[in-house]
Amino acid sequence: MKLFSWFVIGMLMSTIPGCSDRGAPIAKKKPHELTIHGDTRIDNYYWLCERDNPKVLNYLKAENAYREKVMAHTKPFEEKLFQEMKSRIKEDDSSVPAREGEYWYYTRYEEGREYPIYCRKHGFLDAPEEILLDVNKLAEGHDFCQVRGFKTSPDHSIASYAVDYVGRRKYTLHFIDLQNGQHLPDEITEMTGNFVWANDNKTVFYTKQHPETLRWGKIVRHTLGGDDELVYFEEDKTFDASIGKTLDDAYLVIFSGSTLQTECRILNADFPEGEFVPFLKREPKHEYSIEHGGDRWFILTNDGAKNFKLMQTPDDNTGKEHWTTVVEHSADALLEDVTVFKNWVIVEGTEKALPFMCVINRRNNSRYDIDFGESAFAAFVGENREYDTDILRYAFESMKTPNSVFDFDLKTRKKELKKQQPVLGGFDPEHYETERVWAAARDGVKVPMSLLYKKGPQHNGENPV
Repeated sequence: MKLFSWFVIGMLMSTIPGCSDRGAPIAKKKPHELTIHGDTRIDNYYWLCERDNPKVLNYLKAENAYREKVMAHTKPFEEKLFQEMKSRIKEDDSSVPAREGEYWYYTRYEEGREYPIYCRKHGFLDAPEEILLDVNKLAEGHDFCQVRGFKTSPDHSIASYAVDYVGRRKYTLHFIDLQNGQHLPDEITEMTGNFVWANDNKTVFYTKQHPETLRWGKIVRHTLGGDDELVYFEEDKTFDASIGKTLDDAYLVIFSGSTLQTECRILNADFPEGEFVPFLKREPKHEYSIEHGGDRWFILTNDGAKNFKLMQTPDDNTGKEHWTTVVEHSADALLEDVTVFKNWVIVEGTEKALPFMCVINRRNNSRYDIDFGESAFAAFVGENREYDTDILRYAFESMKTPNSVFDFDLKTRKKELKKQQPVLGGFDPEHYETERVWAAARDGVKVPMSLLYKKGPQHNGENPV
């Protein structure tokens, strides 16, 4: 068997010019001119992008064979590392259930199986489990399987998911009738995995990409049992387009963005046959994003605000002349995202190299920052599916605290730990300390440093970083 393997490797390598059994395969140079903005450059290896070219495939096989050969002696060590990492991961794991309407949705994993199982329970967490999609079954017979965007229709009667069996990020969108567990005949191929439901429970908007560059550029409307219709095409090749839905389920939003410029288009989610209209037309170097809540829009914008500011405007007047300030611009704090509930607004940002969450009471405009309890950490808003709620779910992690999920009561300011990622192998976070310190560089600029150390060392100058 070994002799045969080395023979195969040798044969593969011999098909590539410049390749021998003693050296790495060398790709042939084939000069190809590429001209853009009046500048021409030569790419000697452009031919390698020809995915179906037998010579390209043979070259890649030879590269893989060479890697297998030169790395053969590390196989036992690779297996040892894999088993050690695996031993520290809880295989039979599950996510924290998230409430949406009358259902609790969650995913779980089973020991010895690689893929998630999407489930829900009706009404209460002790109710019988309903398995909506077992990705392990989808993956049977495939070398690769990835599911993206699993979600149900607004009335929770139809499940939808996008699956890719190749790894090219070209997904096929499927629909399941949850009354009988059968797939609907609707099947949308060659899409990105980005899609949303309108409020009529039969219309879906999804994004299609360019077949070669994979740029997200087309937004298409699909009606179950009906035809597809292109509703938006992003003509500017420097922009990508995607579609989302506001947390209050009131609007569908097409987001177009490039490096330094964005634009949003909106449509009432109750009327999916309507036309998307610009919220604010794109402007040079203007980046903004929007979220809706009740009778108004909230806008995160860098218009005259390098670190962004938060504005608001009435439902029916989205022009900048109607915007009023919610959070002023700060030279010291970068505003990065906003979550809008019925009675609360959560502003996420970074200040002094640490994340913060500012809670704003929409009824009286009072505000406070959430205290995360450690001096060096990462935190972000988690899965929040309900608009009318006083509970914020967020994720937290530090160098001593494993990934954790908290439910935070916005009224009482009390948090409840819902889950902490188990770390097997005897790890105990109580044995360690984390600390944030600032070190002065030669030019006087202070640089943040996050420290992790076992409890015990004293800050006496004898314990250097």
